[in-house]
Amino acid sequence: METPDQQHAQTASAADGTDRGAAAGSAPGEAGRIADRTWEEASGDPQYRAAVIDLLGALAYGELSAFERLAEDAKLAPTMDDKAELAKMASAEFHHFETLRERLAQVEAEPNEAMEPFAGALDEFHRQTAPSDWLEGLVKAYVGDSIASDFYREVAVRLDSDTRELVLTVLGDTGHASFAVEKVRAAIEADPRVGGRLALWARRLMGEALSQAQRVVAERDSLSTMLVGGVADGFDLAEVGRMFSRITEAHTKRMAALGLAA
Repeated sequence: METPDQQHAQTASAADGTDRGAAAGSAPGEAGRIADRTWEEASGDPQYRAAVIDLLGALAYGELSAFERLAEDAKLAPTMDDKAELAKMASAEFHHFETLRERLAQVEAEPNEAMEPFAGALDEFHRQTAPSDWLEGLVKAYVGDSIASDFYREVAVRLDSDTRELVLTVLGDTGHASFAVEKVRAAIEADPRVGGRLALWARRLMGEALSQAQRVVAERDSLSTMLVGGVADGFDLAEVGRMFSRITEAHTKRMAALGLAA
């Protein structure tokens, strides 16, 4: 018979599997010809090249921000072990940032220029969703970052093979999912009142994250074109709606893994 901890771990793993696979694997139909090409073959299209540089710039700034937040959250950690765990995760995020920055340089894009258009939206999101304590920080990193990751995985299935592999690699879980689930569930078990507060917080994060994602896409022509057609063969407005439905469904599963009501 499984222990409650084993059941919780499996739930977290399933939710994290949704993070990594459901969005990327559930898009109907073929991704189109670009997905069958390498970067060298696909980058001859200037519109596609601009979209990929935008995407990598947004991801790079997101990883840099994640590093900063995790390092800051470590100050709120209640134990030395928790501080060390968050520091290790922060280090992994910074490694992802370095990987993306190197890739931007390889494709002859200036990394800082590629990241700059996305700094305002991401900084504003973090300003509006600054956690007030350790548990809110855990929920934000698990729920908020996962929503962004789902969005990028949806786009990844329509990228060239080289870029897709890179994007999926840097979106890999740094260990925060199981760590957050364990700590949040333990806190709720110790004080059930905590669950209501964190559920409200997670719902706020969901709304803010989707709002910022839509704002970024609307302001960058190359990314919006990738989503609604043109660069990405076969991705229409109806599919965009289904994409956000899948992201919302994945969020609901993560909330369940945390023991929170969606």
